[in-house]
Order: sequence, then structure tokens, then C-alpha cells
Amino acid sequence: MRVLAAMLPVQPLFVGIDPTATHKAFVYAALDRNLSLVTMAEGELEDVLAFLSTQAHVIVAINAPSSVSRGLVRPPSARMGSMRQAEYELRRRGIPVGGTGKTEALCPPWVQLGFTLYRRLGEQGFRPYPAEGAARQWLETHPHACFCALLKRSPFHRTSLEGRLQRALILYERGLQLRDPMDFFEEVTRHRLLSGHLPLDLLPLPEQLDALVAAYTAWLAVQQPEEISRLGDAEEGQIVLPGKV
Repeated sequence: MRVLAAMLPVQPLFVGIDPTATHKAFVYAALDRNLSLVTMAEGELEDVLAFLSTQAHVIVAINAPSSVSRGLVRPPSARMGSMRQAEYELRRRGIPVGGTGKTEALCPPWVQLGFTLYRRLGEQGFRPYPAEGAARQWLETHPHACFCALLKRSPFHRTSLEGRLQRALILYERGLQLRDPMDFFEEVTRHRLLSGHLPLDLLPLPEQLDALVAAYTAWLAVQQPEEISRLGDAEEGQIVLPGKV
């Protein structure tokens, strides 16, 4: 008996979105359930929404706060500024992250852009994770905290060569179908070192790595939910991380 294609289940897509890119407003990466890279792109808000609108089953992880601070936690020092419960919990674990203001106007532009993205996703029918049975969900994550959780320590700086190598290797060893980052060293020759032309194009850019780790977090949240951590208060916005912290 032949099974009609229309009867086959729609395969989920796992998308990571980073709103702090330097060239466009967003960088986004999409993985399939086998951790193969489906797409890596950058664009404006409408470009991201147009891509997501074509996906029937998609889980989106966003590298931006999903809510302003609601004053649930009082920092030990006024110098620490406003923060949410999730950010306070990360700092207590030795993971340095910024705080979120009590109003959108007090937040930097990239955070405000993230708020707009969350609102627009809601208009498209996305629901906050975990929403049992919902085919379109979003979750909040934090790229630096993700890499800290996966590495069990603070990684090298994200824009440094060693930082990019380290992050790419973390993702590669987690099963993402990327080019082996160690191939970089096979391409480093005496001539390239002396001329200052290293094969940096073999490594994803920092913002691409941030989008990839977010996509991996979305994948893990669905495929292996027992392997994630959720920090913070649900009403104020929880941060989802890969692994236990």
C-alpha cells in the first residue's frame, strides 16, 4: 500500500535567531532533526518572519530577553542594575550576563528588537515553550551561557580565533553536521602565517555560532528535554540552556 506524501508527518525544524548581528538585524540558522544545517542566513525582521511563516512545525530559540524585569529579584548591589530572576540565577552560577531593564525604553535597541520579534511570533501563532502539542513554539536562550553550560567553564572570547574554533568544535562534537573545525589547522601553512592570510572562512562567524547554539538548544529542548536547564520565573521569562547548570 502506497502512503501518500500528504499523510506523512511534517518534520520539525529547529531555528536559532541572533538579533545582535553587525550587518543585518538578525542572523538565523535552521537545523533538521538529524542536526544537519538546513539554512544559515542574515536579514531584517520581515525576512526572518517570512522564512518562519513557511514552516508548519518549527521551534525557535532566540538570543534575546523575552520580557522586561518585573522586579522579582533585588540585586545585592545597586551597581548591578536591573535584572530578571533568570539573569540573577546565571550570575550566581558564575556566568556573567547583562541585566534587562524594567521598561522597554530602558533596554538597548537590540533587546527592543527582540521584544518586537517575540510579539510578531505571537501574531503568527507561536506559543512559548513548553506548549504540549503546539507545532510552533519559541523559547529564550543566551549564547554565552549556552557555551558555558556545554563547556562547563567560560569559553575564550567569542570574536577571537581560539574562541571561534572552540565554539565550532563544541557544536561539532555535539553532533551538528558542520565541517570539522580541526580542518582549519590543515590549511594553515608557513606561507599563510607569514602573509597573515589565515583560512578564517572555514570557521563560522561569531554571530553564526551564536545562532547555531541557539538552534541546537531548540533541538535539545524537543528531542532530549531532560538534558536542558530552565532558569528564572515563567511569568518574567525563562532562559533555556543545553545541559545542566
